[in-house]
Amino acid sequence: MKEDKPLRIFLAIALPPDIRDLIKDIQEKLKPVLKGIRWVRPEVMHLTLKFFGDVVQGDIVRISDVVTRRVVNNTPMELSIGSPGGFPSLKKPRVLWVGIGGDTQRLAVLQETIENDLEKCGFPREKRSFTPHLTLGRAVSRNGVIPGGEDVFGKTVKSDTGRFDVRELILFESELRPGGAVYKKLAGFPLGRYRIQD
Repeated sequence: MKEDKPLRIFLAIALPPDIRDLIKDIQEKLKPVLKGIRWVRPEVMHLTLKFFGDVVQGDIVRISDVVTRRVVNNTPMELSIGSPGGFPSLKKPRVLWVGIGGDTQRLAVLQETIENDLEKCGFPREKRSFTPHLTLGRAVSRNGVIPGGEDVFGKTVKSDTGRFDVRELILFESELRPGGAVYKKLAGFPLGRYRIQD
């Protein structure tokens, strides 16, 4: 890898296959009744903790150092599929998502601690507060609103289902292609220890 080649990266939690299947089932129930949505492919879904944008190799080393220090004292946590939501709101959503339940307090503390440390290293803080969620779909029109989202979506998603263990944070590279983004694992940070992806 060339030192000066920027990479588009983010820190996230990967989803196990059974959770991706659950998300796919939710989407399949919504597709016949909600129109004008560009659906996110379940196989590429993840729980984003921090999006960095374009960074160089030296930045990746600094990011890895920060995350390593913060995961070593954290044990695995259990999360689940939470309540339905939307941005900017579920009444007039441009984005439909499902929230995250389970051990969210520990997750939020870990995310905030990493965010604080990264800010001290010169990485800009996210302006919006951390809302753990999985994006299901976005309005096709950039300024469009998804009609009927609140009524239909609220009846389709059951909270506190699909429990899964989080044992690792992952630094992903995102490569934008015509068919959609492709993600490559750059480094894994198992809770309690650290390893570089081969």
